[in-house]
Amino acid sequence: MTAAHSTTALADATIRADHPFARHLVHAAAVAAATPHRAWTPDDGPLPALYLSHGAPPTFEDAEWMRQLHDWSQALPRPRAILIVSAHWESDELGITSTAPTELVYDFGGFDPMYYRMRYDTPDNTGLAQRLIDVLPDTQRVYEHRTRGLDHGAWLPLKVMYPEADIPVLQLSMPTHDPQALFAIGRRLQALRSEGVLVVGSGFMTHGLPYLDWSRPDIVPTWSTEFDEWAADALSRGDVDALERFRSLAPGLPFAHPTVEHFTPIFVTLGAATDAAAPVTTAIDGFAMGLAKRSFQAA
Repeated sequence: MTAAHSTTALADATIRADHPFARHLVHAAAVAAATPHRAWTPDDGPLPALYLSHGAPPTFEDAEWMRQLHDWSQALPRPRAILIVSAHWESDELGITSTAPTELVYDFGGFDPMYYRMRYDTPDNTGLAQRLIDVLPDTQRVYEHRTRGLDHGAWLPLKVMYPEADIPVLQLSMPTHDPQALFAIGRRLQALRSEGVLVVGSGFMTHGLPYLDWSRPDIVPTWSTEFDEWAADALSRGDVDALERFRSLAPGLPFAHPTVEHFTPIFVTLGAATDAAAPVTTAIDGFAMGLAKRSFQAA
């Protein structure tokens, strides 16, 4: 175990033993001991592209959701590296997180102090950064933000899926919310999948935080179910055109996505797929705190 990984493990060791995430770590370690995670090889062909609903610190308290995310990661070959686009980094130009070790971004407020002590210190990602620059067009300059680490849309789900923190991770910013432009970025990333890179779009299938009844987290609003059902239907039919026209076609949009940054990473995922018009494979569905957890992989 490297020093960086030890830092993550030491931080995790401070979590009280009865916390759901501590129990998740015990489960993940048992799975790893019983069935070591098989590494990706070229014989596996391209890894799928993922869209995942990343949740927030309460995800670490949701045993079922953590098990779903971890089971999903274990069903895939262990990637050589992970490139992730998160709803929480919008920018005017394409940017990448630092290739030098730096702090995580704790871009949330009002939670238990333990969540601000969490670490996810992954191995050197300079090789992935160079390959990313190679596959993007010469006209598309990429800026490295040397003081920016992974935000919670990236490190939070990955910490559940790959708690060992032993896979290089790089985050790419979202320079636009135009579906076709994001789709084109995803197309450029498609080549990385054949090299064992897991390409991930991280958002939330519904994200109408202002319209939730926080006193009744068990209640799923109609706008959340309607939007989720519409998206699931379009994805099952490979109807990329409908998805791109979500602003005019999707029911409940003003409530499900009062701002669209948690939905639009889906277009990076679909662009990175070998066939964007093929039906996707749903890995996780259902709701948490009234929001749709729908997450899928595209081959």
